[in-house]
Amino acid sequence: MGAPKLDFMFYPKSVAVIGASNVPGKVGNAIMRSITLKYEGKVYAVNVKGGEVEVNGKKFPVYRSIKEISDEIDVAVIAVPAKFVPDVIDECGEKGVKGAVVISAGFKEAGRADLEEEIVKRARKWGIRLVGPNCLGVTNLENGFDCNFNPPERQARPPAGKIAFMSQSGAFGAAILDWAASHKIGMSKFISLGNMADLDESDFMAYLGEDPKTGVITGYIEGVKDGRKFFNTAKEVTLKKPVIILKSGRTEAGAKAAASHTGSLAGSYAIYQAAFKQAGVLEAKSMRQLFNYAKALAMQKPAMGNRVAIVTNGGGAGVMMSDGLLERGMELAEFTEQTNERFRKDIEEGKLPHHMSYKNPIDVIGDAPSNRYERAMRYALEDPNVDVLVVIALFQSPALDEGIVDAVAKMQEYGKPIVFVAPGGDYPHKMARNIELKGVPVYETVEDGVDAVYALVRYGEWLRENGKL
Repeated sequence: MGAPKLDFMFYPKSVAVIGASNVPGKVGNAIMRSITLKYEGKVYAVNVKGGEVEVNGKKFPVYRSIKEISDEIDVAVIAVPAKFVPDVIDECGEKGVKGAVVISAGFKEAGRADLEEEIVKRARKWGIRLVGPNCLGVTNLENGFDCNFNPPERQARPPAGKIAFMSQSGAFGAAILDWAASHKIGMSKFISLGNMADLDESDFMAYLGEDPKTGVITGYIEGVKDGRKFFNTAKEVTLKKPVIILKSGRTEAGAKAAASHTGSLAGSYAIYQAAFKQAGVLEAKSMRQLFNYAKALAMQKPAMGNRVAIVTNGGGAGVMMSDGLLERGMELAEFTEQTNERFRKDIEEGKLPHHMSYKNPIDVIGDAPSNRYERAMRYALEDPNVDVLVVIALFQSPALDEGIVDAVAKMQEYGKPIVFVAPGGDYPHKMARNIELKGVPVYETVEDGVDAVYALVRYGEWLRENGKL
C-alpha cells in the first residue's frame, strides 16, 4: 500500500489561519500565537472582519478571504463556526490549497454527520486533504510548524526526537505532549486526528512509516475508521518501525463514551486485540506504558531473544525485576560456565567482593562503585546466553560514583539492548538525564523497566518471525 504524500501538511512553505483573531483567549488568536513562535514559513491571517493581529511581537494584516492573498498557500488552518466551513473549503479550493486542518467542532460528534459529509465532498472536489474536523491540529517538532491552539505556557512542547504520536482525543494528545516535554522525551510529529472525516489513523501510520524523522509510531485510538485498511497498513509498517497503540473503549461503558466523544465506533475489544497481535502492533494499557515502550524502542535495538541479565546494587530491586520479567513472559538468562568462572576468578583474586552474588540477578551489593558495575555488565553482555541487559542503580548509595554514566555508555558497543532503572528523587533524575544523553533509556521504577524490556523483546520477536531480524 502506498503511503499518502503528506509532506505539505508538515512542511508547508505558507499557511493561512482562517478565523485568526486579535482577541486573547480566542482559538484563532491561540493558533496564531502557536504557529508564529518557531515556524519560519509564511503565515497569513484571514478573518471576514479584517483588521490586524499582533502576536509574539509581530503584526499581521488580516485578509477578509484567503482568495485576497497573492501568495500560494499550502495549508489552511480553519477555526470558524462549523456552518461556515463548507464555503471556506470551496474558497481554499479556488486558491489551490493542498491541505486543510479543520479545528472547528460541531460535526459528526455533535450529531451533524451531514455537515461533515459536505466538507469531505467539497474537499474531494478540489483535491484537498483534510485533518479533523474537531481536532487540536498538527505539530512538527522539527520545523516548529504548530497549529495546536493550547498556549505554550499551559501546554509545553517536547524537544524534537524520534517518537510520533497521533490521537483521536485532542485533550489526551495535549496531555501527552505536556508529559513528554516534562520528561524530556523527544517527538517528531503530533497529529490530532479528530473525527477523521478524510485522513485517518491508517493514512498517517503509512505516512509516518516512510518519514525519516520518525523512529517509533504511537497512537491513542477509540476505534478505527476502516478495520481492514488499518490491519493491512499496520502489518506493512510494523516490519519497518514499531507501532504502539493505546486503545480505549475496551469495556462496554468505555465504548459508549467513545461513540459520544468522537463519534467513533469502538467495536469488539477482542477483535482489536487479535488484529493488533496479528499485525505486530504493541498494545499499551496506559499512557505511561505507551511511553515506556516507545522510549525503549526509540533508543535501543530490538532484542534477539527473551533472555535477560540483571545487574543491581540492591537485592530487593533485583528480585522485583525478576518477578516482573517472568510474569511478562521473559526468561532470566542462565550464564555459561565460562561466565561463572570469570566471576569466581575475580572474587578469588579480590577484584570482586566475596559476599556478592553472580547468579542472575548479579547483585554487586550496596557498596559497589562504577568500576564494579562495569565489570559485571561486561561479563553479562559477553555471555552468548544474554539477549538484554537490565541495570538497576540505587544512586542513594554514596559508593556509586558518576563514572557509571560512561561505563553504561561503553556497554553499547556489544550491540545488545540495555535498559537502566534508577528509582528515587532529584539526584537519580539528574543521573538519569546524563545516561539518556548517552543513548540508554532510564526508567524510574522496576515496573517501567519491565515494560521497556517487554517492548524490546516482543518487537524483536515480530521482526524475527517475519525474517526482518
